[in-house]
Amino acid sequence: MADIILTQAEADDLIFMEKVCIDDQEWEFPSLGGAVSIPLVSRDKRENFMLDVSRGRIDLAKIKYQNRARQVVILVRLELAGPTHRNPDGEEIGCPHIHIYREGFGDKWANVMSHLKCRLLHVGWASERSESAHRNDGLFGGQTSLAHPTNLIISSVTRH
Repeated sequence: MADIILTQAEADDLIFMEKVCIDDQEWEFPSLGGAVSIPLVSRDKRENFMLDVSRGRIDLAKIKYQNRARQVVILVRLELAGPTHRNPDGEEIGCPHIHIYREGFGDKWANVMSHLKCRLLHVGWASERSESAHRNDGLFGGQTSLAHPTNLIISSVTRH
C-alpha cells in the first residue's frame, strides 16, 4: 500500500473539521489490552475518520487516543502513558505527549503536553489561536471540554 501524503493545509483542514459518529451505537471503553475503532464522518459526509482508543495490557495508565483520516493517515495521537518518544531531531519526549500531523513527517513528531501552543493548535488551555484554529474549537472539531485531557477527543465527537 502506498503512503498517503497530505499537505499541511490539507491535514489542518481535516484536523479542525467537525466530526460526528456515523450512527447511534454505544461504545464501551476498551478493557486492558483492548482497542476500539469508532467510525466518524464529517458533517458534510465527504470525509471519513476513525477514532481509535486503546489500552495497555499491563500498565493501567497506558491509554492511546488517535484520530485517523483516509483510513491510514494519523492526524492526532494522544498518548497518556508509555515509553519515551524520540523525535526525528533526536529530542526525547516523555509521556504524556501528543503527536500532530506534520507535512513530510506524518505523526513522527511528539509534543510535550505542557507545550500545546503548537502552530495550529488550540484546545482550551492555550491562550493564543491561529487563524486555522478559529474555524473550530479543538483538534477533533466541534466543542471541546477540557476538564481532563482525554475529553479533547471524546467530547468533540458529537452525535448527528
